[in-house]
Amino acid sequence: MTSKFLIPAAIMALSVLLGLSLEKLLRSKLSKIAEISSIKTDDIMVSALKGMILFWLLLIGVYASLRWAFGDASWMNPLVKILVSLAILSITLVVMRITTGYVNTFSKKAEGILPSTSIFANLTKTIILIIGILIMLQYLGISITPVLTALGVGGLAVALALQDTLSNVFAGIHILLSQQIKMGDYIKLDSGEEGFVSDISWRNTSIRMMSNNMLLIPNSRLSNALITNHELPEHEMGVLINVGVAYSSDLERVEDIVCDVAREVMKGIIEGVPEFEPFIRYHTFSESSIDFTVILRTKTFTGQYMVKHEFIKRLHRRFNEEGIEIPFPIRTLYLKDGE
Repeated sequence: MTSKFLIPAAIMALSVLLGLSLEKLLRSKLSKIAEISSIKTDDIMVSALKGMILFWLLLIGVYASLRWAFGDASWMNPLVKILVSLAILSITLVVMRITTGYVNTFSKKAEGILPSTSIFANLTKTIILIIGILIMLQYLGISITPVLTALGVGGLAVALALQDTLSNVFAGIHILLSQQIKMGDYIKLDSGEEGFVSDISWRNTSIRMMSNNMLLIPNSRLSNALITNHELPEHEMGVLINVGVAYSSDLERVEDIVCDVAREVMKGIIEGVPEFEPFIRYHTFSESSIDFTVILRTKTFTGQYMVKHEFIKRLHRRFNEEGIEIPFPIRTLYLKDGE
């Protein structure tokens, strides 16, 4: 009796050892290829096949050892179907990993064509999983037609019960396909919330605010909101700074000095746009000063803060050197005699 199970046990042990060896060998070979290749295909394959070669050889070992020990027993056919079903599910898992890896890789390389968000990866996983389950059911002899009919009828009931969820899913897809909001964009909602778009999932859009907190907005609400996208039509944006000088100032000289300082800022800090020619526009005779706006340019939305910071420091220092006054608010009152 002991000898009857000795060979099956040896087959199982051999399957495990062979699986571990093949998996280690494959990982080593693909890692060497990845070192000399800029394509992420090797990394995707290594990640997708992790643990699967061992699992497949283990299934083969279970089948071979049981077949050796019990031959054509009546319960072997159901067992074989179970083993093949497990193999189909494992292959489905590998295909899910590979496809999701390619979707993520392609979306990162082809920026603007397919945004790199979790919603596309999740949809890909769901579709492949459904296909794998249908193939498994077909193999087990379960007719797919009634299942699809049941899914269709049940889908209507689920759609009615999950209207909010489905509206968020389709709103997320619409947001991505319209390309009006993309990963990394700095947006501001009409309700006042603003920040960088970090992810668009099947339900929510994640926005990382300047305080480094995460704001989660339902996709359906985002699609109906009034949004200012500070990254469109391009990343560069104008920076407007309001300044006032005393009425006694020489406005031509003020313009020359301000533009000179603005050019220094544009060329002196990394956030500035060196080829941009700054300019000013006088616009208001206010109570204590003649006001004007300085127009500069920055490469990114967040770069405006450093541009303003440097410009105000340098302009204040230059005005002091040139004797140009930035007046305090002044109001002159005329009183009648005796009051």
